[in-house]
Amino acid sequence: MHVLVTGAGGHLGRILFDHLEARPEFKVSGLDIRPVDHPQIHQADFGADPVWADHFAGVDVIVHLAGDREPAASWESSIRNNMDATLALYHHAAEHGVSRVVLASSNWVHGDKRFTDDILNRQTPPGPVNAYGMSKLFCERTGEYFARYRGLSVICLRIGWTQWTHDNQPGPHMAMGLWGQQMWLSTRDFLNGMMAAITVPDIDFAAVNLMSDNRGMRWDITETKELIGYEPKDGGSPVNTLSIRIKSWWCKMVTFSAPRLFARVFPDW
Repeated sequence: MHVLVTGAGGHLGRILFDHLEARPEFKVSGLDIRPVDHPQIHQADFGADPVWADHFAGVDVIVHLAGDREPAASWESSIRNNMDATLALYHHAAEHGVSRVVLASSNWVHGDKRFTDDILNRQTPPGPVNAYGMSKLFCERTGEYFARYRGLSVICLRIGWTQWTHDNQPGPHMAMGLWGQQMWLSTRDFLNGMMAAITVPDIDFAAVNLMSDNRGMRWDITETKELIGYEPKDGGSPVNTLSIRIKSWWCKMVTFSAPRLFARVFPDW
């Protein structure tokens, strides 16, 4: 099986690329916007002319990790590097006979649910709160279109939180309080989820969560287990310190109470 990894020079992209390269049943190649010191990782800008599509010839599965990964990404960058780039990638993947695209989506698709009690699964209405989250929702919806009308299998993984620091171990050092800790994704489970999505047969379209099996989390990974055969090996136990509780209370007040108070004081604003 020939797997092409976009964003192969990034943190998660290189982890996956090296994991695939070490397994004899896979042929692996990669694309990245920056030069990478590896003969099978080629430079490509998905927001520019699609000369990069030539690398899709003979590819079975594309794992699409490239794009602007920052939650604070601007609309300009989110449109160019996430929306337009992914739409072009779907189109050229279908044209070249690629069987499947595994899309790195994001927990930010449900960003508005941070201070609710909703269980987050495929039936939960999306609610992105920033340009980045909106761009990932767009990539999911266009992926479903290509699955329905162009015969391209698309699996969207709403990835939790993998860290570049702390050896990617969970704990109160993580931002966003319990919400952040509960979406922790170990490196081993990231690879488990990706390998399941790459190899599972007979999936037209799916958009599922990819987190480790963390205590108390609201991200439902039952569907991920059932649909693609994901088997998490790790799980964290979030720590709710006094500092975390204070920060969460303040953030919740700013998010919900302050706008309502402003509307009452200035009803005609």
